[in-house]
Amino acid sequence: MSLSRNHNVLASTCPIDAACGSRFGAGDAAFDAHDDTPAGADAMRGEIVVSLDLRHAGRREVALRYEIQGGKGLPVVFVAGGISANRHVAPSRAFPEAGWWPSQVGAGCAIDPAHHRIVSFDWVGADGALDAPIDPADQADAIIALLDVLGIARIHAFIGSSYGAMVGLQFAALHGERLGQLVAISGVHRSHPYASAWRALQRRAVALGALQCDENHGLGLARQFAILSYRTPEEFDARFAPARVVDGRVRVGAEDYLDHCAARFAGRSSAVAYQRLSESIDLQSVDPSRIRVPVTVVAVVEDRLVPLADAHALVEELRGGTCPREPRLHVLRSPYGHDAFLKEEADIDTILRDALARTVASDDSHIASQEISA
Repeated sequence: MSLSRNHNVLASTCPIDAACGSRFGAGDAAFDAHDDTPAGADAMRGEIVVSLDLRHAGRREVALRYEIQGGKGLPVVFVAGGISANRHVAPSRAFPEAGWWPSQVGAGCAIDPAHHRIVSFDWVGADGALDAPIDPADQADAIIALLDVLGIARIHAFIGSSYGAMVGLQFAALHGERLGQLVAISGVHRSHPYASAWRALQRRAVALGALQCDENHGLGLARQFAILSYRTPEEFDARFAPARVVDGRVRVGAEDYLDHCAARFAGRSSAVAYQRLSESIDLQSVDPSRIRVPVTVVAVVEDRLVPLADAHALVEELRGGTCPREPRLHVLRSPYGHDAFLKEEADIDTILRDALARTVASDDSHIASQEISA
């Protein structure tokens, strides 16, 4: 893996909030001496160009676009979401747009820029420029490349949801010496065959749209299929009215909602990006026995993409490995299924606060593993 130091930075000139001192010990510090954050900025964005050796496509040059909130010297937390998430996790004075996880990142939240230096990036392939298979392990290597350029030797925690949890497990297995702990929410060590079948049909919808010279229609239809896999019958039963006849045709209660989801998504994604990142989920394969950092796993009973049985299997394999602490499994109930990490704000907040408050021990002591119903 080689690096090209093309490094562009954009930041705010607003004064940063007074930050707490580092809560790392001397051996657990986050070094960001090469971070180009201007003095007085409350958030910054940048872009670097790196050459990555992709597992299924050889060496490729890719752009990594990142965003950072929080002061230098604070414990570094890397935050990653699903394939439609991006580097903008939550609003700041510099970048006031809402972001994809403002309920968990921000002042007073579990991941608070007054106490943590929050790093995030756009997934490799998210810009549609890379039309090649992308392994989740390639994303983990890209994060290492980014941390190297930023001069961050070790991150306190990797918090990943959905695809981000999968990449977090890859990061822990491949680069565990650079990681304090992992929180994996609704993502495990493999792609379940049922979930892969859902995604294969979504990719066919995108391909059908391309054949019809209507990329947006294909993307929109794929997104609608995806929404059905993220959510649950229980939510739709409680939320939507029965079918009715409108202008001579039957229209079901959820169609307006699904059309809205399709329109929003098709305007901000590309067919290539969707195809390649969807494929990447299906390439997930991690040997949990290789993970040697503390792991918190969060599963949702109603999640049809990541069955609870797979979360149990992951925890059992982690327990049989060489982790310095017993893994923790939190089990939630939610009508929002796979999207619970976005919707069950109080439960996720409690879990994240607990995980971030726990110290990263280097000895062989073990904390009793427990399944926690939040």
